[in-house]
Amino acid sequence: MSYDSDNIFAKILRGEIPSETLYEDDETYVFMDIMPRADGHCLVIPKTPCRNMLDASDAQLAACLRTVRLMGHAVMKAFGAGGVTVQQFNEDVGGQEVFHLHYHVLPRHEGIKLRPPGQMADFGVLKEQADKIRAALAEMG
Repeated sequence: MSYDSDNIFAKILRGEIPSETLYEDDETYVFMDIMPRADGHCLVIPKTPCRNMLDASDAQLAACLRTVRLMGHAVMKAFGAGGVTVQQFNEDVGGQEVFHLHYHVLPRHEGIKLRPPGQMADFGVLKEQADKIRAALAEMG
């Protein structure tokens, strides 16, 4: 399968679709998921094209995982979470819906289940949650 440069995450990277940016470095970009399954649910993507981890380079994978770890700490701090769930899906059969490599980072709390998929967020609430994560990142230095 080939990479589709018109996927929604590629459009976000090009600035064609707005996103609630949390963090970026030379290799990765992090933004809020607009259909969050938990408060603080964010997505980590490489800035360079790749369909999923099956065709990603070692450098893309390493960069993403460094950022996933950083964001795991940040969302746990921002939301007082006891843990973090990281999800990554590959190809249709594997549950992938957007064909640009991405990692879901979800802060988790004891006894609170993930929300069902597909529920659109209130953008005011999403911005408040993003502000908490950005503040946590700033505190972490």
